[in-house]
Amino acid sequence: MKLAIGIIFCFLLLGVDSQRWTSFVKEAGQGARDMWRAYSDMREANWKGADKYFHARGNYDASRRGPGGAWAAKVISDAREGIQRLTGHGAEDSRADQFANEWGRSGKDPNHFRPAGLPRKY
Repeated sequence: MKLAIGIIFCFLLLGVDSQRWTSFVKEAGQGARDMWRAYSDMREANWKGADKYFHARGNYDASRRGPGGAWAAKVISDAREGIQRLTGHGAEDSRADQFANEWGRSGKDPNHFRPAGLPRKY
């Protein structure tokens, strides 16, 4: 009950109509799927030096879905980098990953980070 009241309050407070809200949620789901696909492709490719490319590509694909996709990409990317920092991965690598994430989210071509020889499949 509290959740329903909170959602109604947000609609009233923020002036969000139901059409935009459902569109945002749909885009966020699609963006999360784009991020998962990029992660799965990165694991499958297992290509040295391709990490930044897959970061940029996942964020690029997700953000092209719209505001919901861009939001999902940012949340997922920030969470991943936060977890890596907690587990002791280097801050410099995290900054480079975040640069690639932002590059993709801004609509720039992820192929900028594509390593030589990576199969065209990706």
